[in-house]
Amino acid sequence: MFKIKFDYKKKSKFIWLAAMAAAAVILEVMTGYPVWLLFPFCAAFFVLECLHLELPKIVSPVITAALFLFGSVVSTYEVQHLVIDTELFQETSKKVLHYNMLCCLVLYLIIFAVTASARWSFMIANSFFVFFALVDFFVYQFRQNEFTFADLFAAGTGVSVAKGYVPQFPPKMAYAIMLSILLCTLAWKLKLSYEGKWKWIARIAAAALAVASVFYLDGKTAGFETQTWEQKGSYQNGYVLNFMFGVRDTLFIDEPDGYSQSAVKKLEEEYQAKDTKEQQEYYHTDVVDKSVKDPTVIVIMNESFADLNVVGNLQTNQEVTPFLNSLKENTVRGYALSSVFGAKTPNSEWEFQTGNTMGFLPSGSVAYQQYIGSEPYSIVSTMNSLGYTTVGMHPYYATGWSRNRVYPKLGFDETHFIDDFDQTKTMRNYITDQELYDKIIDRYENRSEGEKLYILGVTMQNHGGYRESYSNFSNDCFAMNAPYFEDASQYLSLIHQSDEALKNLITYFQSVDDPVEIVFFGDHQPSLNNEFFKKLNGKGLSGLTMDELENLYSVPFFIWTNYDTTEKTIDRTSLNYLSVLTKERGNFDLSPYDMFRADLLEQIPAMNSRGYYSKENGGFVHYSDAAGKEKEWLKKYRILQYNNLFDKKNRSSYFFPYYDNRSGG
Repeated sequence: MFKIKFDYKKKSKFIWLAAMAAAAVILEVMTGYPVWLLFPFCAAFFVLECLHLELPKIVSPVITAALFLFGSVVSTYEVQHLVIDTELFQETSKKVLHYNMLCCLVLYLIIFAVTASARWSFMIANSFFVFFALVDFFVYQFRQNEFTFADLFAAGTGVSVAKGYVPQFPPKMAYAIMLSILLCTLAWKLKLSYEGKWKWIARIAAAALAVASVFYLDGKTAGFETQTWEQKGSYQNGYVLNFMFGVRDTLFIDEPDGYSQSAVKKLEEEYQAKDTKEQQEYYHTDVVDKSVKDPTVIVIMNESFADLNVVGNLQTNQEVTPFLNSLKENTVRGYALSSVFGAKTPNSEWEFQTGNTMGFLPSGSVAYQQYIGSEPYSIVSTMNSLGYTTVGMHPYYATGWSRNRVYPKLGFDETHFIDDFDQTKTMRNYITDQELYDKIIDRYENRSEGEKLYILGVTMQNHGGYRESYSNFSNDCFAMNAPYFEDASQYLSLIHQSDEALKNLITYFQSVDDPVEIVFFGDHQPSLNNEFFKKLNGKGLSGLTMDELENLYSVPFFIWTNYDTTEKTIDRTSLNYLSVLTKERGNFDLSPYDMFRADLLEQIPAMNSRGYYSKENGGFVHYSDAAGKEKEWLKKYRILQYNNLFDKKNRSSYFFPYYDNRSGG
């Protein structure tokens, strides 16, 4: 039988009211929400607290279902309301919101399957989603990137770097908390009971529905990509769904076909037999001066540095990169495939550092935030083993793409971020390439006697966007066949300035007596107006053939030495091979994994997240279309990369030894 009463005489009701009023006052002081809202909130809470409901048992399933559906809708809107502003919220499609509601519903059902209590399920789930959104809200304030599943593995680092951080508390935070309090109070009053066998039937039904919902979501969102830059995930996928994609892409990586410990062992035996003095000499045929040992190695990954001539017909009012174009002596140069376009810089950094490829990882994933374990193998760790001091420099915030967490794991002895640079040396809003290069030169000049240096410098000067005007920068380059695209003009002008800074860097190291090797590459092409790209290739960014698409992922690279090496041009390679070329030109012995990739390079000269260049087909193809010898080589590469990244228990210490610089190598 349905009964409703209003009991306000108990003393406990007023104690709870006082507690909620105090909480509301604290929230008002913290957030500055309109003070008049305190009164309707307290009145609504008191009414709900005094409410006494008795519901017929027969309606419990219906009320429970309605409560959970309502809760999933409210939770979705509470989360989205907290993590993004109204303008971005409007860019989230209704379909995406429905998927997020289903994600929220799954948690309500799981908790109910455990507790068999509708009110506890609602209260726990709703409170969790508000807390979850608040975590993301504060994390985004701190580092301008969303809170992802991978961040759970770096909680300690996050706490340490957040010291001194002063958070902001907007009114919307108070609104979400106060609404959650009222809804949880209402749910507490709904004493929906399940007894005997009905309790287990309800639990089983909830669990089954949760599993079915997960499978449904998996099928409907299979083509969705995880977004991890700024707030793209929150408004494109919805925050809850995007977080779940992070779980999917981090924990559920399938073993490649043919993977086994014996397959890895077979590759070990093959390269153990191959690792001879004669074979090492074969890998170093480009080094003319064989007496060179232990050169200083400087790697520059230049933000958005590209040669847009690879896309199509670009005619400019002046030569954009005259120095780079003139660089020939002691230089290997050409074009390398990046796995990203317009964003996700760390994936390019990761491919160079580790020699792995994004082609074997889920689309949209970010390696630095998802796949860096406690002992990652990289060129940094191998340089540590050779007695090098390894230095990472990036004139921007340490938390960007989790570099503050990743760099120490990779093995860097020193890291230098924005506070270590002269922040008056800016172009637009970013520290200049020249300031970074001056810092590199300063570190070289102040090295200790006998100190060997490996330095990675990641620039920021050319970072997008390119549409605002700046008092400290003017455009001096433009496309003559498309002069009205201001973003393209700004971009080309920035690259022109990068070329001048590069000239200064190379000129300095031409004059030093010690051997020096400088590796330079762009991380990806810039994100510019689609109509500008259409001027270049006739199509823009869509409707492209495989070969035309890969042109958008091509970036220039070179390896220059101040000692004798063979002049060489490489029409196409990819970033995952550049560390091998670095070792070869530096006259370093190749590690087993380097040797494998050097051999792979001869069979498959270039690859990225989109596909690979097939010698047999004379063009780019998808990995699924690989055949013959190319398929076998890709299979070996997949096996080794999977062993490196995901098979922690059986990881090959032969291919992937870890050298801990903190314990002396």
